[in-house]
Amino acid sequence: MPINVWDYLREYDELRDEILAAVDRVFRSGRLVLGQEGVKFEREMAAYLGVAGGVGVNSGTDAIYIALASLGVKAGDEVITVPNTAVPTVSAIRTLGARPVFVDVREDDFLMDVDQVEAAITPRTKAIVPVHLYGQCVDLDPLMAIAKRHGLKVMEDCAQSQGALYKNHQSGSVGHASAFSFYPTKVLGAYGDGGMVLSNDEAAIRLARSLRFYGMETQYYSERHGYNSRLDEVQAAILSLKLPRIDGWIERRREIAARYKQGLAGSGLVLPRESAHSRHSYYVYVVEHPTDRDGVLERLAKRDINCNVSYRWPIHTMRGSADLGYREGQFPVAERKAQCIFSLPMYPHLKDEEIDTVIEVLRDVV
Repeated sequence: MPINVWDYLREYDELRDEILAAVDRVFRSGRLVLGQEGVKFEREMAAYLGVAGGVGVNSGTDAIYIALASLGVKAGDEVITVPNTAVPTVSAIRTLGARPVFVDVREDDFLMDVDQVEAAITPRTKAIVPVHLYGQCVDLDPLMAIAKRHGLKVMEDCAQSQGALYKNHQSGSVGHASAFSFYPTKVLGAYGDGGMVLSNDEAAIRLARSLRFYGMETQYYSERHGYNSRLDEVQAAILSLKLPRIDGWIERRREIAARYKQGLAGSGLVLPRESAHSRHSYYVYVVEHPTDRDGVLERLAKRDINCNVSYRWPIHTMRGSADLGYREGQFPVAERKAQCIFSLPMYPHLKDEEIDTVIEVLRDVV
């Protein structure tokens, strides 16, 4: 059987009875949208992070732009982020009419180079979006200090970092707000789309709650321009039953990462490094081959091991971002990494013998 980079079927086999019971409970409740399942899960997620509140929305992308909007970002503002993120980070910024401004990433962990941020600030800068890529956190203390000096907001993009820790703080609990994705592949994944805005700022939470529902606070009366972005009751119920399991699943991810690290030592691949300030949750296990990444992927696929690349193209090199005016060569670390990186199979229900097969075949094809 092929070994894929991700699969949910074993998880579903394990949780099937509970999932079907949760779905049946929702269907029998008479309430499919904005009901008690969503309220319950919002409270549970906020408690998990240790923040004041959460607002369930339709996707991680929606969570980013609603979180930014709730912090006051508007058309014409600038938002500093990184070019090696997924398209949704930048798409969400642009949905607000704001301009993404990029800084390069660090060589060792692919994360925002905080030392470059201050030079990117202009009078139009409103917010900074650190992307906690692959499962570990940007160094937030110096970033928060920069934001405080310049009166800026920090919105953490936690789409890939559920359960990661920054100096014993949960990812998503340090900035002024955070955005989570529950896309099925995530550490905490729904069986469809979903996302959440979380914050310690109760005013931001109230505004996000209004923005996700057409700007309404009273039925059929809009107080402000808003959106239609609601986490449905079925997904909320499924996520609620999965949330208590994710710490155990993260420990399994870390065991898999340790097995890869031991088995691939000396293979010629550059292996991921855990930052001193962060506990890596290993949403993905990203390695680098400096000269023949695509050749390695082709040889792996021929032997039924299917990997992934996150991501082949930095945002500023895409035609969809040409109007931002960036050129190739401006962010050399992000551009160089995009030519070398690929992700190995990583999900909690991988079997040890499958991991060992990946290691054996990978060493052979490299």
